[in-house]
This record gives sequence, C-alpha cells and structure tokens, in this order.
Amino acid sequence: MKDFAISENPAVQAQLDRLGALSLPSGRLGLNTVRELCARLGNPQDCLPPVFHVAGTNGKGSTCTYLRTILEAEGLTVHSATKPHLVRYNERIRLAGRLIEDDLLAALLKEVLDTGADLEPSFFEVTTVATFLAYSRYPADACVIETGLGGRLDATNVMPTAAVCGIATLGLDHEAFLLSPEQGVPAEPLARIAFEKASIAKLGVPLVTMAYPALAADEVARTAARISAPLVMRGRDWDVQIAGSILYRDGQGELALPLPALPGMHQAENAALAVAMLRHQNAVRVSPGAMGKGIVEARWPARLQRLGAGPLTTLAGQRTIWLDGGHNPDAGLAIARHLASQPPVHLVMGMLASKDPSAILSPLADRALSISVVPAPGHDAHRPEDFAAFTSLPVRSFATVPEALAALPPHGDVLIAGSLYLAGEVLRLNNEVPD
Repeated sequence: MKDFAISENPAVQAQLDRLGALSLPSGRLGLNTVRELCARLGNPQDCLPPVFHVAGTNGKGSTCTYLRTILEAEGLTVHSATKPHLVRYNERIRLAGRLIEDDLLAALLKEVLDTGADLEPSFFEVTTVATFLAYSRYPADACVIETGLGGRLDATNVMPTAAVCGIATLGLDHEAFLLSPEQGVPAEPLARIAFEKASIAKLGVPLVTMAYPALAADEVARTAARISAPLVMRGRDWDVQIAGSILYRDGQGELALPLPALPGMHQAENAALAVAMLRHQNAVRVSPGAMGKGIVEARWPARLQRLGAGPLTTLAGQRTIWLDGGHNPDAGLAIARHLASQPPVHLVMGMLASKDPSAILSPLADRALSISVVPAPGHDAHRPEDFAAFTSLPVRSFATVPEALAALPPHGDVLIAGSLYLAGEVLRLNNEVPD
C-alpha cells in the first residue's frame, strides 16, 4: 500500500518521489524488515521519550490529539506521530509541538531510504523509522504514537515498551489486510480485529481500552493476558458519563471535565480514553486542570470540522460546510448522530473504490437533501451508480468539489465526506492547511 504525498520543497519532494515508488512486496508481512532497518540506524525505537501508543479503528487519531494537548497543557514538550497526513506529509511527524521542518524531514527520509535501499521497505516502514530517528535525536518529555493499520504487524509495534498503550473503538475496516487468512488467529471478523489491535500490548505496560461487544472484549482480554499486560477496560476499571460535562471515574476517584470543542459525542468518549490512559501510567504527572485545558484546546482537522471562511465556503454562498474524512460504518454512525440535531444537508461524497459505499450514505439517508459524487484525489473511487442503490435521491457526478458546490440549490448546509484524501483536498482548496 502506498500513500499520496507532494511538497512545495524540492528537497522533500525528491524523497517523497522515492517513497512513492515503494510498495509492499507481494506476500511479505511481518516486522523483520522494519527491525533490520532500525538496527542499521542504531535502534532509535529503543531511545524514545515515554511513549503513549494508540491503536483502534476509529478515534485513535483524536485520542492522540487529546493526549498531546493535555500533556502540552501541563507544560510538557511532546512529540506526536499521527496518520495519514491531509495536505502535507510533514503532518505525520510533530516534533516538540511543531510540524517537522522541511530541511530536517528531507534529511531524515534520505537517511532512511539510503540505509534501507536493498531491503525494499514500504512507505509506512520508512515513515515510521524516520519518525523514530527524529524522536530519538530531539529531547521531549513524552511522545504520542498512533498505529497505522492494525497493530500486531504495524511498523510502530517494534517499540519494545511504552508508558501506556490504548485502544480506541473497534470496527470493520481495511478488511483485505486485517482479515487476510492466517493460521492461529481468530476466525470471527470483529474478534480478529480486536486481536490485531490489542497486540500492541507490551509486557507489564497497562493496556487501556474502551468497552466492546463480548467477542471483541474477550479477545482483547486474552491477548493482554498472553502478553502479560495489565488490562484497564472501560465499564470495568474506568467509566464515563457524558452530559453537560465529562464525568470520569476510576479506582483513583472521580473527575468532572469540560466537553471538547470538537463536535460529536464520540469526541467526548475519545477524550475520556485519553484521560484514562494518563491516569494509568506513571511516566509523567498530569493534573486535572491540564486535562480540562487540553480537552478544550484540542483541534483535529477533517473530523466533523466546520470549514472557516475561504474560497470553498464563499463559493457555497457562506452556508455551513461540514467536513469529515470518515469512511467506515462506525464513522457513518458518528456523523449521523451529530447531524441528527442539525438541519438536513447536501452530501458531497468521494470514497475509495475499496470502501463500502453505504458506510456513510446509509446512516445519512434521511438527512440528505441531495447527493453529489466527486473523485477521491489520486485514487480509484466509487462511481455515482455505486451509491444509487442506497438512496432514493438522484446521484449527480462532478469532476471537482468546487463544481459540485457551485451546482447546489441555494438553500441547505453541506457535508463533504467519504475519504481523508478528499478531506485533504478540501482543506487545501479552502486555504485551511493543518499546522
């Protein structure tokens, strides 16, 4: 699997071109290549500040953002690695609170690519090792690292230890990779997903999780026990109620924390997971005041983001435009819950051909005023007829998001959704590049 990345900096673009030519050799799965690449570079994964390692199907990026902003609210210096990037590759590596600078990024990528040329590493393996190098060479009080696909075979899982590990919500996504046939793994799909994600657990390191259906919860517990990781599960070891605030409780006591600025009930739950992770580790001290401040200050683009003033909102007549990169059924339900209290919307959809076209459309069927389909930049995408089976509305096709917005009727807000690649293009077009 490859990703799409461009840069205005020639030195960075030269390395991104090399990255773009990489692919995962057919049939090769495992951590041997990334381990060898790390070994050639002095095993930087062994020399990181205290690590907060997060996996999950949905919510792991938001959880990482809450962890970072809470730790920073405590006055700590934090490295943070999230994925994918939306507009600039630099978004993947936040170094001491700031996106990595172009010159350092180009040098790190070149160093890793040159060192591992004969190993034929993947895009994600090179990215991960470059991140480890950066975080091992520049001091910080903590680092927050998000997995990519799965967890067990994710390149980040070569880290030998962590301050704490966390698992956000579980659901079906990336099935071709995560459900590929293999001996000795669970056969039931959600249990298999739970097994893959929970396998970021590390010996003696707390594994903090959400609550899951019984099949998934049992598999998480089995995996944690096999690795000898203390399990801290929502509903058993910690819990949260969300009303006008976040009412968090665990064996240490209770906290009343403010709701996030990020919209959606699921964001309050992601914030609570971050709090639970912080409460069940001993590497850094974080006060309740910093937790509240960090929760409110967290920003995470393309997750039920309301676009600000810019070329696209001007083109749409200043109506409200919501943007979400969600592309699986759980994401569709989260969007639908938020929009249930909002006026109906015009949908502008762009979704990779490998995703389920009903994942976002079906939960929103009764909230849609119209449906427009646009490409997912740089990738094969679903055609209008792929969506038609899930709606009684006409489905129109447009070559670009600006064309789709310009053709909308004069009234009604807009939701642009279906792909993070599409979301990145929308942010670029509206001059809202993440920083």
